[in-house]
Amino acid sequence: MAVTPADLLAGALRRAPAAPLLTWYDDGTDERVELSATTFGNWVAKAANLLQEEFDVGPGSTVAVALPAHWQTAAVLLAAWSCGAAVLDTAAEDDGRLAEADVVLAAQDRIIPLEDTGLVGTDDGAQLLGLSLHPLGLGMRDYVGSARDFAIEVRTAGDVFAPWSAPDPDGPGLVAGGLELTLGGLVATAEELVRRLGIEAGDRLLTDDRTAAEAGPVAWLLAPLAAGASLVLVGNARPERLAHRAETERVTATLGLTVPGVRELGRPA
Repeated sequence: MAVTPADLLAGALRRAPAAPLLTWYDDGTDERVELSATTFGNWVAKAANLLQEEFDVGPGSTVAVALPAHWQTAAVLLAAWSCGAAVLDTAAEDDGRLAEADVVLAAQDRIIPLEDTGLVGTDDGAQLLGLSLHPLGLGMRDYVGSARDFAIEVRTAGDVFAPWSAPDPDGPGLVAGGLELTLGGLVATAEELVRRLGIEAGDRLLTDDRTAAEAGPVAWLLAPLAAGASLVLVGNARPERLAHRAETERVTATLGLTVPGVRELGRPA
């Protein structure tokens, strides 16, 4: 029985380690990245080891995330939760809450505005990791500042993760706007969304980054994991391409998108 988000990922690894778990498209760059449960789990393990070994992240820590809905964001979120830390979703928070963070992971285009707050990347502020989100995993370019480069740092991190302290299901898990959930509450909420939306085991779920950002990580990331489903996430989605994406990826359901002939989650049949 899953009690924290790390257990949801472990369940996916047991069910179908070689099957696609998360497929990412960027219609702006024609990028496609497909990750099996094993490959995705390896990214999560590396990111979790980086957070734990280099930044002492564990139960009681707060990891702020200033990232778009993206496959690397999914790995970072599950890495923080695997360490037993709480995630602060900066998309739903005022910059002032950054003072509560121990580490901030930010897309490169968010770094300078975050540094300008004076709350990160300073001796007294949160430590800062920057993500280029490059499709080939390359590091940041044309940046000079206090942020360490996630792409470079994560390469040398271990492939197997064991938390120094087991995540506490009753410990803080997510702060997003007015929503605060424990680690156990994240799983319970994900399981409730599975029932409410009608996600089925084996579903191949299609959504886009805008819907994902609005719905939040419990809906776009944890609920499919809880259901035993896989995800196709599209960035910069072009509506005219969605039907083709659905066909080629054998999509069985959509979240926040309408594709003729495909079941739309949360809508009556």
